[in-house]
Amino acid sequence: MIQHVDKYPIYSIFDKESKVYYFIPKYQRAYTWSYTEWGNLFDDLYENNEGYFIGTIICINQGDSIQPFLEVIDGQQRLTTISLLLAAVYTQLSMFPLDDDDDYDDTMSSLKRSIRCKTSPNQMRLVPQIQENNLDDYNQLMGELDLRKNITQRKPYFPLRKIYRCYKYFQERLTALISEVEGNEAKTNILLGIYDKIKSAMVVKIEVSSHSDAYVLFESLNNRGTPLTAIDLMKNLIMAKAEGSGMSTDDCFEQWRTLLDNLSDNYQIQERFFRQYYNAFRKSLNKPFEKKDDKQIKYPLGSVATKSNMLSIYERIIKRDLSGFLDEITLCGSIYSKIVFPQKSDIDNPFADNLLDLLHIQGAPSYILLLYLLRNKVELDLNDRIINSIVAFLSKFFVHRNVTDFPNTRDLARLFMEIISKIEDEKLQGAQIYDKVVEILRSNCLDDSIFEERLRGNLYKENVDATRFLLCSLAEHTMTNESNNNLWDRYGSGNYIWTIEHIFPEGENVPQEWVDMIADGDKNKAKEYLDIYAHKLGNLTMTGYNSTLSNLSFEKKRDRTDKQGKYVGYKNNLSINEDLANKEKWTIEDIQQRTDKLVEQLLVMYKL
Repeated sequence: MIQHVDKYPIYSIFDKESKVYYFIPKYQRAYTWSYTEWGNLFDDLYENNEGYFIGTIICINQGDSIQPFLEVIDGQQRLTTISLLLAAVYTQLSMFPLDDDDDYDDTMSSLKRSIRCKTSPNQMRLVPQIQENNLDDYNQLMGELDLRKNITQRKPYFPLRKIYRCYKYFQERLTALISEVEGNEAKTNILLGIYDKIKSAMVVKIEVSSHSDAYVLFESLNNRGTPLTAIDLMKNLIMAKAEGSGMSTDDCFEQWRTLLDNLSDNYQIQERFFRQYYNAFRKSLNKPFEKKDDKQIKYPLGSVATKSNMLSIYERIIKRDLSGFLDEITLCGSIYSKIVFPQKSDIDNPFADNLLDLLHIQGAPSYILLLYLLRNKVELDLNDRIINSIVAFLSKFFVHRNVTDFPNTRDLARLFMEIISKIEDEKLQGAQIYDKVVEILRSNCLDDSIFEERLRGNLYKENVDATRFLLCSLAEHTMTNESNNNLWDRYGSGNYIWTIEHIFPEGENVPQEWVDMIADGDKNKAKEYLDIYAHKLGNLTMTGYNSTLSNLSFEKKRDRTDKQGKYVGYKNNLSINEDLANKEKWTIEDIQQRTDKLVEQLLVMYKL
């Protein structure tokens, strides 16, 4: 994993005798440091003693004996900034020459040679990446400072971009320091003192053998810069392998961008997709890596993709067949997008409504199976009716799973991978696949009696999200076009508009009106009832105006209206509130009866 790690002073990183240069590949982020980071680095170096630690860099040794270079995976901001600071020191020192001073001449020669490197493609110790003109601006600046032989015409807005502005910032800081003294020697001594602090500043350089090894380090190192994610590093690897695979980096980047556009900018969704993609297609993905003489290793890439091994798996896949990988994973990304982001009654997505239910009941672990089925729809002889039946059954399964908390969350991925294995091993087709899905999922559910027992218990305390789904399902079950409400709408803040309402208020301090109604004025009995009945299904409903109802009396909750006279209480036309709208009071018997009624409805709706 780690090939070499050690602590080095800057003068060793920028070694005038070394042929090693530091290459920042073009798929890395652009140079982003600005005044805050420049100032912090300068102040840290100037105000602390020699040997001050300024961070870590992580590299992969990609060169050879003729052209040795290190690909910088993390630390480009720091290395670029230090090289520009050294350039600023060189410029300032050249303005105050000390005639007939051999030490001064040696310093200037060493400084110049440390910034330059004959073996590098741009003749410099550092080769920045090309985004936002970083490389062109860096080469232009070093040429103008006589630190690089080749000089070209300035590109438009060169002085306004980060590379030049960083250099100018350090120039101004150095000018301010030496302006406090008179004479070339005094000014030079200040500059040499700063140079000594820069040279002696310490950096930990870690050389690793692969991009996946770099990711493991990111998990534990706390650097000043924003660490790269596994997805960032995967993109880096793809771009690095593009030209060697006969592909253009531009084409690869466009395919990668198309993939991530389908997955949204939500990193959790992106990461989950890459894990589920491998877990769905692990048999075919592993086939090229199997060895005929070693049949004991069924999945040489790994039996299951996890957060910790995901990058190492994809590194091997990408290196083997980049073009095929990009084509296939881009296609699967578009399929996954329809699974994860269904729109109600979408005519282009015949499974949208059932997928919405699956989304709302938190059935994401089953996306492994759905991705596999939809990608291989033709080969598996699956029509839309069968797939819709499977999606609907998955929603029922997750209702049972989330109410009973069985199977365990950590077992769900392997459960759906097992179904895929059965489909492949038994060569199932069409309706046979539906039957197999039902068979395996039924065998992984607890008995119906336990499901019913949990429904009758303090469901809200056990699982708020499952409770919300069930209440919404009950309300939606009898909705008409006239009474249609989207109970899953959210405010701009992300909070649900429609929320769970406790009819008998759940707060610790039971209002006197409720003490009188629910317990004939007995406060202790009311608190006892609160613990036993407040979170039962029969005491819960849905309202879009929960905060306005709160601890009001039952009558006020029932008859509440808004400023326009529209009912916002229990007369809000939701079918789940019909029996509440005609009640004169609310009692423990009412809670029990309503619980029985709603549980019976749910047992029919979600019968497995």
